[in-house]
Amino acid sequence: MAYRRTEATQQRLDTVKASIVDAALALIAERGYADCQVAVVADAAGVATGTVYRHFPNKGALFAEVFRVATTREVEAVREAATKPGTLTERASAAVRTFANRALKSPRLAYALLAEPVDPLVEKERLLFRRAYRDIFASAIADAVDAGELPRQDPEVTAAAVVGAIAEALVVPLAAGTGSRRTVPALEAVVIRAIGGTDDHA
Repeated sequence: MAYRRTEATQQRLDTVKASIVDAALALIAERGYADCQVAVVADAAGVATGTVYRHFPNKGALFAEVFRVATTREVEAVREAATKPGTLTERASAAVRTFANRALKSPRLAYALLAEPVDPLVEKERLLFRRAYRDIFASAIADAVDAGELPRQDPEVTAAAVVGAIAEALVVPLAAGTGSRRTVPALEAVVIRAIGGTDDHA
């Protein structure tokens, strides 16, 4: 008969796994991927190094899980901002402002999520979440086109270009630790103009 974990056992395993991910996330936010070794993560989580490897086959798998957890939070924050009532300009500005302000609040983590060289498993996740951000902007653009608020365009292509522009505008200052919230209104204006809107309220 195959062994079946009890609910209590599974909860304990899930709790340990979550503590490992939380510890790794805190370390990456402080020092990035390069200086986040498995032994250091284990120590921060209060577990043995072998326990980390029982939950994650390698460091790449751990980093990919940390990336998913962290980026899901960011995507949901941007999605919430972009779906609030308002004009396209207001919604797009809110999405850009949320993305940029959250990045500037935690620059080391934001750089790790956006661009820091890391394991191919994380690079694969980056592509998935770039699409998630693209889809948020594409939905808002499509609604505005249908309402006659924006000129006809391919919402997905425009949205992909917008997401790329936001990331590119932020990644160098984030890496250098020189990001400033003064750049956020300018970035909002760039995005509004790029999608064919007016930046009167950006």
